[in-house]
Amino acid sequence: MSKHFKKIYRRMASLVISGTSLILLLPALAMAAGGGKIDVMVIVADTRGLPAFEAWWANLYNESHLYFTIVTVILIPIIGVIFGTIADFFMKFLGLDLEHRELAEH
Repeated sequence: MSKHFKKIYRRMASLVISGTSLILLLPALAMAAGGGKIDVMVIVADTRGLPAFEAWWANLYNESHLYFTIVTVILIPIIGVIFGTIADFFMKFLGLDLEHRELAEH
C-alpha cells in the first residue's frame, strides 16, 4: 500500500471514530443541557369517543403493553388470512384464476 493510501485511510479512520464518538456523546450533552430532574414520560392512547372495539384495543394498550403485543402478534396473521381469502374470492369472481396459471419464468 502506498503512502498516499495510508494517509487517506488514517484520515478516514479518524473521521469515522470522531463521528461515532460524537453520536455516542450527543445524548449526554442533551441531558446535561436540560438541568434538573427529568420525569418519566408516559405514553397513553386517548380512548374518548372511540367505538367499542377501538376503545378495547386502546385500553389494552394503556393497561399492558405485553398483552397488547401478544394480541397483535396473534391477530395479524389471522387478519392476513381473512383478507387474502376475500381477495382470492373477488379475483375468482372477476375471472382471474391464479391457481391454474402457467408460470413464465424458467
